[in-house]
Amino acid sequence: MKFISTRGAGQAVSGAEAIVRGLAEDGGLYVPVDYPNVTKSVLSGLVDMSYPERAAYILGLYFDDFTGEELIRICSKAYGTFDGDPAPLVKIDQNLYVLELWHGPTLAFKDMALSVMPELFVESKRKIKDKTDTVILVATSGDTGTAALNGYKDIDGVKVIVLYPNDGVSALQKWQMTAAEGANVNVVAVNGNFDDTQRAAKMIFEDTELRKAVAGKGISLSSANSINIGRLIPQVAYYFSAYADMLSAGQIKLGDKVNFAVPSGNFGNILAAYYALKMGLPIGKLICASNQNKVLTDFFDLGSYDISGRDFFKTTSPSMDILVSSNLERLIYELSNRDAKITAERMAELKTKQKYSISAQEKTDMKKIFEAGWADEDEVADTTSEFFEEYGWISDPHTAVALKVYAELSSDIKDTPTVIVSTASPYKFTDTVLESIGKKPSNNVKKDCQKLEEITALPQPYFLKELFAKKPRFDKVINIDEVKRLLG
Repeated sequence: MKFISTRGAGQAVSGAEAIVRGLAEDGGLYVPVDYPNVTKSVLSGLVDMSYPERAAYILGLYFDDFTGEELIRICSKAYGTFDGDPAPLVKIDQNLYVLELWHGPTLAFKDMALSVMPELFVESKRKIKDKTDTVILVATSGDTGTAALNGYKDIDGVKVIVLYPNDGVSALQKWQMTAAEGANVNVVAVNGNFDDTQRAAKMIFEDTELRKAVAGKGISLSSANSINIGRLIPQVAYYFSAYADMLSAGQIKLGDKVNFAVPSGNFGNILAAYYALKMGLPIGKLICASNQNKVLTDFFDLGSYDISGRDFFKTTSPSMDILVSSNLERLIYELSNRDAKITAERMAELKTKQKYSISAQEKTDMKKIFEAGWADEDEVADTTSEFFEEYGWISDPHTAVALKVYAELSSDIKDTPTVIVSTASPYKFTDTVLESIGKKPSNNVKKDCQKLEEITALPQPYFLKELFAKKPRFDKVINIDEVKRLLG
């Protein structure tokens, strides 16, 4: 399988090359030249596989420069660090399921890819004979940085720099990042919101002169964000896994369609579901759920992506506090019938005019697949409380956004089994969750975790005990214009 840029410049590259580079030379994102087809018989065969085997199979369809043995080894090692089943599917009610993606070391869905990606990255460098030292630059709204720090710690030849918006993450997320271990990691808070942080990181990747300068020192730059195809493809696997689990449990028959409702900020998670659809997974609707920063909802409703003059809200679901959704570029590329020229023009418009629009036909095609909705802060809190009272299942605020959007769907959509993609453990947002169910938080993370366990009977992950034994070691705060200096 080869990969090409959404903006058209450059030749097709191998999977290993795309993983190592992260971003295409023209600033575009790597996409597969085509989509592998998963037949019904193959889909049925996934039922008898373990999660590492399912993930290795999906990865192998895209990264054919890896052997099956290499991918099984990588996936078995990565998911062996999880607390039990990496992606358990929980039936909540008739036609309603939750896919829990937060049983990894950092308690968020980012572990599903970032536990695999470091090994993919190291092997990719070896395959293309890249002997440079690599700086992995990560802009995070909370969870990506934590998972990247955990995945890449103490890997030879790799240095990780994580940028997060100061005062824009939860207390537990901040503790996870600032207490990160590893001699090769650095964590820096940035004054601004996530979009500011992401823009600063992307400017570095697009700065040709800077990249040449660091290359002269034997250093290459790459990313662990979902703009990297090596981050995106591992996420495709859990959509197939959820479907296989529903088949195994007799909840659906082979070929039946299933909806997925995904809390979305940077659009990578739901894009992975779209890739699964393109590969042949029987999907009815992809439901894009936004918080109060509802730029994606407006885009799906209007066919126009417009951030000009838009207010930015700091919400209780900070990983979705994003106005510039980087992965949407990959969808725009597909909607335009893979027209790289049009995609590049639209991305340029977004940069200069802060908006772009798609055609009426593209909007029609998009609406055949996607539904979209959003929830405000009161609705998120109420949904968390109501869902816990009715079903005894406690959600984090991001998952609550998806639950609220699901509740507002039309009955004909709900007639199809729907999987809510749960992206973070409620323990990552204990203060918010406690307030939502009418309990007062203590502003002490450890005490609040204990209180949440007592109230909900959801056991604290053992990863928390390890975290609470660590002390923060990073406290640097910089402005946006100082980010480049981190590269020396």
